[in-house]
Amino acid sequence: MKIRRARERGHAQHGWLESYHTFSFADYHDPTFMGFRALRVINEDRVQPGQGFGTHAHRDMEIVTYVIDGALEHKDSLGTGSVIRPGDVQRMSAGTGVTHSEFNNSRAELVHFLQIWILPEKNGLPPSYEQRTFAESERADELRLFASSDAREGSVKIHQDVDLYGAVLSSGAALEHALRAGRYAWLQVASGSLSANDQLLSAGDGAAFSDESRVTLVAHESAEILLFDLG
Repeated sequence: MKIRRARERGHAQHGWLESYHTFSFADYHDPTFMGFRALRVINEDRVQPGQGFGTHAHRDMEIVTYVIDGALEHKDSLGTGSVIRPGDVQRMSAGTGVTHSEFNNSRAELVHFLQIWILPEKNGLPPSYEQRTFAESERADELRLFASSDAREGSVKIHQDVDLYGAVLSSGAALEHALRAGRYAWLQVASGSLSANDQLLSAGDGAAFSDESRVTLVAHESAEILLFDLG
């Protein structure tokens, strides 16, 4: 288990945007944190009211957006437009190329979200988009499958050998996730604090699991997490 502390991440402050980079991104470069397995980017972003990312291009990347607080408006060249709120999971496959924009949907409140980039199983896929809402009751004190390569259990389809789970844990709640032989895991703490395999983690912390048979979580307070089970 290798811990990536929130305070050790890359940091960018642009006024309208404050961003923390778990892995190397843009002008932030750390050769020891270039990604983990197929995970390439986990950015924790806070965007000021009425501000956002203008139209920009992506290609050959699976992009997952997960909102912690507030609302994020999305528009893309596929003709898709939506507002992403807490409990929503949006997957955009950039494939051969897509342009999109993301803006804070509020004129009064910050939007706080995680943007996740995952390398696809192959390049040149046709661009596509999918969004699904997972009620808090579905992820209360249990791991709910958010994204998978086969879209099972109502999860969004992601074009890579990754199972992405999410959970909201109440204080004292315990969860366990078994890892099959040859599998890896990355845990990202969105809010709160908990122990993972007896190591204390707080909001913004991440942890990589290699050569482990299970990930055991015990919440010290209300906590929200994402867990990636990776090939």
